[in-house]
Amino acid sequence: MKYLIYGAGGIGGCLAAFLAQGGKDVSLIARGAHLEAIQKNGLVLETGHGAFAVPVRACEQEQVTDKPDVIFVCVKGYSLEGTLPTLKRLSDGHTIVIPLLNIYGTGARLQPELSPALVTDGCIYIAAEIKAPGTVHMSGDIFRVVFGPRTPEEYRPELEEAARDLNDCGIEGILSQNIQRDALMKFSVVSPMAACGIYHNIQVGGMQAPGQPREDFKALVAEVGALAQAMGFPFPEDPVARNLAIQDALDPDASTSLKRDLDAGKPSEVDGLIFEVVRLGRKYHVPTPMYDRVAAKLGFNLEE
Repeated sequence: MKYLIYGAGGIGGCLAAFLAQGGKDVSLIARGAHLEAIQKNGLVLETGHGAFAVPVRACEQEQVTDKPDVIFVCVKGYSLEGTLPTLKRLSDGHTIVIPLLNIYGTGARLQPELSPALVTDGCIYIAAEIKAPGTVHMSGDIFRVVFGPRTPEEYRPELEEAARDLNDCGIEGILSQNIQRDALMKFSVVSPMAACGIYHNIQVGGMQAPGQPREDFKALVAEVGALAQAMGFPFPEDPVARNLAIQDALDPDASTSLKRDLDAGKPSEVDGLIFEVVRLGRKYHVPTPMYDRVAAKLGFNLEE
């Protein structure tokens, strides 16, 4: 199958590099100095096992002409609207679009815009970021992509093929039977990690050691778990224990993209990752006291 990765940041860059190294037909949409460096030197991927350059076919969005079979959307939530013209141009009834954003519910919001293409929900477990133009740094060994249709009627055999291709390339690809629950489970990792990191102004290592930040991370995870229960997507295991294990496996120097963006004064996903939890708590009558504190620190009006 032909794959297109829309977005060459930490997530998209790693996804493209692994697929290309695995011999798959993959193209990458990038821009600016990052694109120029990739075109000149390949995509340099730094991991705990060393650094290596991978030849990746990369171009700007306007230069993509072939219709891919699968499009992985790997942009920030605030950039999503800007992808729509290109996604509409490249999609048709056979296309599968898999959003891998941090924001919960992205696939359902995109589906009406991109019909008759199939838009699944999806999420990704990885710690990675752009280190320099053409270079992506991956922290730790966790690399898991979970995706799937929201209803059984939307199932297509190509989804199984995509999962196999990911696994062939060293990525743990999981075709979910309950993607809305599984996407919430991922959200219960990245949102609390971002919220706690911002609230205490720390990196992951500050949440790995015993202390108040770790306790606050646990409280944030528990609030998302209670929210998932109220929404009808209960988690199959204790989310606190599960997410502590995931967090503790990360590089202590890692941080979330939300914290990096806020620290740099850039546009951020704070509304979808933190403020939306407060709003959902009000909607489903679930107390979110720790999220309330984080949101208030970031200037959110708790009376909204």
